[in-house]
Amino acid sequence: MKLHPVEPRELFPELLRAFGTRNALLTAGGRETCNTMTIGWCQAGRLWNLPVCTVYVRPERYTDQFMEERDYFTVSVLPESEKKTMALCGARSGRDVDKIKECGLTLRYGAGDAPFFAEAEAVLVCRKLYVQDMDAASVVAGQEKILPFYGEAGGWHRIYTGEIVEAYSIS
Repeated sequence: MKLHPVEPRELFPELLRAFGTRNALLTAGGRETCNTMTIGWCQAGRLWNLPVCTVYVRPERYTDQFMEERDYFTVSVLPESEKKTMALCGARSGRDVDKIKECGLTLRYGAGDAPFFAEAEAVLVCRKLYVQDMDAASVVAGQEKILPFYGEAGGWHRIYTGEIVEAYSIS
């Protein structure tokens, strides 16, 4: 089956089921160059009366420079059969290997020339609205659960919230 446009809210339950199990690919860049990485954290819902998606990227990740340079990003949920793709895209850096080519993924483009993958079961195309760095000083409860994600060197994530401007699904 091929991806077709859908209303963003139709994908929210599917997105929630994907995260923490098979996860998704965050992709940023354009037609000339782009990078993708596996993400396990994502939120989708409404903010400022807009459909939004929030993703989290450590500034030291190669993908972060693409997130900073471009106004759009995408979240692609791949089928469960793509576990090897998800593993490679989560373990290897785009600085060292062309992950898209290595995995045999087919690029498609949405609004703002945002790259996503034809092999996906669900895709969100997002226009960046808000960017903020996470900070240890802002953790008000649950430190014992949250702080182990970070070492003494930091590595705190940057929060990217984007308006969902397009959504695609195979269902």
